[in-house]
Amino acid sequence: MPKVTYIEAGGEVHDVEVATGLSVMEGARSNGIPGIEADCGGVCACATCHVFVDPDWYAATGGPNENEHDMLDCATDPGPTSRLSCQIAMTGALDGLVVRLPATQR
Repeated sequence: MPKVTYIEAGGEVHDVEVATGLSVMEGARSNGIPGIEADCGGVCACATCHVFVDPDWYAATGGPNENEHDMLDCATDPGPTSRLSCQIAMTGALDGLVVRLPATQR
């Protein structure tokens, strides 16, 4: 199973396995990772699962589509590698993915 490293804003690191086909958001929620609220449940209708993808991994995630790009405008302090974790589907190619969580979600 592919692994994802979630790094909290305070620096705490969580290395977890996320099944292929699940989203990075689902992986965080099912493993009790704090900092991803996912108010909309993963349908790209909010920005409370915002993460910063490690720059080395950003291209591999495919980048945001138009709807996700619009929702990122609602995220707290989005940056050049911001993604909504509900929109990143795990694949074997993403084994080792690193994401950082923002200090707050809105």
